[in-house]
Amino acid sequence: MPVKKRRKISRKAVTSLIIDNIVWVIGSAMYSVAIVCFALPNEIAQSGTSGLAIIINHLLGTPIGLTNLVLNIPLIILAWIFIGWKFVSKTLWVTVILSALLDILNPVMPAYKGDPLLAALFCGAISGVGLAVVIMRGATTGGTDIIGKLVRRAFPHVTIGRIIMVTDAFIIVLAAVVFKNAESALYAAVVMFVSSQTMDYFLYGTGHGKMLMVFTNHADAVAKEITGRTKRGVSIIPAKGGYTGELKSMLLCVVRSSEVHKINKIVRSVDEKTFTIIAEANEVIGEGFKAFTSDL
Repeated sequence: MPVKKRRKISRKAVTSLIIDNIVWVIGSAMYSVAIVCFALPNEIAQSGTSGLAIIINHLLGTPIGLTNLVLNIPLIILAWIFIGWKFVSKTLWVTVILSALLDILNPVMPAYKGDPLLAALFCGAISGVGLAVVIMRGATTGGTDIIGKLVRRAFPHVTIGRIIMVTDAFIIVLAAVVFKNAESALYAAVVMFVSSQTMDYFLYGTGHGKMLMVFTNHADAVAKEITGRTKRGVSIIPAKGGYTGELKSMLLCVVRSSEVHKINKIVRSVDEKTFTIIAEANEVIGEGFKAFTSDL
């Protein structure tokens, strides 16, 4: 019987994996610091499973990280069944990293017990940066992200954003009841707002997208991979090198900043000799970006 050749892992893939893990650790560490230094000492429940873990910690004294991991396990199993292993694998790994860091940093990091409003602002800002860093490398921290995707599978007409908003609102109200403090819910709302604004800034910049101009000899193949794996549209424009006179094609694609890394990996997987220009798109109006509104 013919012996199957083992697929070799390229040095570039190994390097990318190492960078991914370093960035995931940094992002998870920032998120953990936000919780143990600001949210936990001031009884401010974060959104998602980490907020639920804070509530359970208050009631039972269980470790936050371990509780967060246990809460995510059934969600991850369901996601594995209904969504697929590619989404689950990264999410599971980042959830393990985050949960471990929560329990490692909790006993050693200083707790801020001053002005709760300042605690909420700093918690939102630091956790927002941490989440944005994780998302930019193609992963999530689980929790309500998984719930959103699972519910949308059953009810496609409901947006993921609305599902996450309802879930987070329930956790915040529950925290106010458990902590017996209405202000806890109000400060949690501040954390959510600041965190989301911070994430948007880091993921999308001052504008709302990035414009990629990709010069390649394999335009059709590259365009097919981009549209198939990201659902983003691509325009193919004929191009001629001014110095070499060589005829090529330029792919024009507008994406969100968080998608740039993924698009680059897709392009390089088809043609390693591409020449790519990435520019800021200050405002993008159309499907998948900003909706058109008339000033009239």
